[in-house]
Amino acid sequence: MNEPVLSVCDLDAHYGAIQALRGMSLQVAQGEMVALLGANGAGKTTTLRTVSGMIRPSAGSILFEGAQIGGLAAQTLVRRGLAHLPEGRELFPTMSVEENLRAGYWVHRRSVSGYRSTRDQVMSLFPILGERRRQHAGTLSGGEQQMLAVARALMSKPKLLLVDELSLGLAPMIVRQLFEILRAVNSQGTAVVIVEQFVHMALANTNRAYVLAKGQVVLDGLSADLLANPQLIASYLGETAEVRGRKGSEEAGPVEVGGSRVGR
Repeated sequence: MNEPVLSVCDLDAHYGAIQALRGMSLQVAQGEMVALLGANGAGKTTTLRTVSGMIRPSAGSILFEGAQIGGLAAQTLVRRGLAHLPEGRELFPTMSVEENLRAGYWVHRRSVSGYRSTRDQVMSLFPILGERRRQHAGTLSGGEQQMLAVARALMSKPKLLLVDELSLGLAPMIVRQLFEILRAVNSQGTAVVIVEQFVHMALANTNRAYVLAKGQVVLDGLSADLLANPQLIASYLGETAEVRGRKGSEEAGPVEVGGSRVGR
């Protein structure tokens, strides 16, 4: 694995008296796509929020490009190259598409020519946004709003992009398009961590995956290995997990995960 851009070790986080993360540890290499999977309440969103400075950790360390960032303000982390696309998009609905993109470029605002170049590069990934550039964000379709949310996050030119529930409320065709765009962004060097409810889609589009339960990592491994053994994932996420393996996977044997062999 390449040098980690993100290294989280023994991380604890609380909401008041409620402990949401318990000794969470994970790594993301430069240029890697990693999935965080788990049932509702497992700690996936809390992990992203803690890494991006929205929640102050109670214990443990968060290293970004080798530097300790735990507890730093979110705006400081954006300047360092970390972007967080939250669940729910959080767009400015009464502002235009262009104005939302300009807001995403805020940390680099002193470079006017840089803004135009970055905007044009980002819009090349989302041609529909170019057509809607003067339209209010709140009048866009759900899929277009999610595209704008991704585009706005990319305007900060991140080295690491955290994405929470990319597919929420969207048609499968739009979800596929968004994953293709994330892969294109990743191929240009941006590391991506994605929380995703559709397990099959997440595993098919990432290098590695972590499965969380009760604020802890309970399983990790190569996404391809986990995708080939859906029963293993279902044992942690429940029998209704959105996982579809290859034909005959119900007879699959043990799979190498997290340094140990785990069976059904």
